[in-house]
Amino acid sequence: MAAAVSALCRRLTGALRLSGARPGSAVAGLPGLTPNLFRKNVPEVEPLHQLKFLHTTLSRKGLEEFFDDPANWGEKSVKSGDAWNIKHLRGKSSEDLHKLWYVLLKEKNMLLTLQQESKRQLRPMPSPERLEKVEKSMKNIDLVVREREIALRLLQTGHEKPVPGEWRQDFLGRTYWYSYKEWPIPWYLNKKYKKRRFYYLPHVNRFIRLRLEKNLRLRAKRQNLEKKRQKMLEKKFPHLAVKSQSQ
Repeated sequence: MAAAVSALCRRLTGALRLSGARPGSAVAGLPGLTPNLFRKNVPEVEPLHQLKFLHTTLSRKGLEEFFDDPANWGEKSVKSGDAWNIKHLRGKSSEDLHKLWYVLLKEKNMLLTLQQESKRQLRPMPSPERLEKVEKSMKNIDLVVREREIALRLLQTGHEKPVPGEWRQDFLGRTYWYSYKEWPIPWYLNKKYKKRRFYYLPHVNRFIRLRLEKNLRLRAKRQNLEKKRQKMLEKKFPHLAVKSQSQ
């Protein structure tokens, strides 16, 4: 759209030049309008082709931003800094965190493209730990932003969560978070609310113990499977087992 308007303005300028019209002369076809009267009041307007209605990345960089620096092509390892920790991120403003988030997002897209291309060519990805550092940095930014939102919410409303509530138990003894809701009538006159039981009877204690026992058995089973898998990997790759023990 901007290119079409710019081309139209250039055509009109060329037509005025060909017709001999000057900035100080009256506009043809509009008698009574004399630009000389308004010459001092007319502001200086930049040409339309120099304006940008949409801010994007540099025009000299297109899809190249989805690929690593050409100087790193063919390298087995690429030097990179450490991930952004929470202590450093807490000292930055919200605007800086916003900018840093999008810088890391572009870096993550580039590394994901490199990872996919390495899989396609059946080659190892150079320095795959870079992707882990970027993901860790983005996670830390999310934590810092969440901390600030919680602090602001505590200051304004006194509640930590966006929707205030409390921990309650249902009739089966399960604990869950109950979010407060707005009702048109008070709770003691609300029949629908009074039908809900936020307690459990004593005979449910036996089933609560059985549920806890079941969860403990499942956790022990997962731990045993993980130990068996580690032993199998140590037998299959003994050199890696010796290195992990030395570290």
